[in-house]
Amino acid sequence: MVQYGLGDVWVIAVSGEFDHNTSGAAAEALQTAARKHQRVVVDTAGVTFADSMFLTLLLRTNSQSDLRVAAPSPQVARILELTGADTVLTVRPTVAEAAAD
Repeated sequence: MVQYGLGDVWVIAVSGEFDHNTSGAAAEALQTAARKHQRVVVDTAGVTFADSMFLTLLLRTNSQSDLRVAAPSPQVARILELTGADTVLTVRPTVAEAAAD
């Protein structure tokens, strides 16, 4: 996981698999970012697997800050689409677009 500031936005780039057993570090990073920053961008281009736990993390963070999902991998795009979360979350094709809106 890589984290960095981009202007007034905090970006968290996550990669790999995210389920109940592997989401701890991402959960901590997202919760911390939501407390400290008004807008958080999560770059999901490198996510190879995501389950409902990951989706819950995104939705929880969105309720605490202005969360933007950037560059969704096919797996992330699918879970967002299947659950309708893509209509609740702001999803953009790139980090730059997510940060700029």
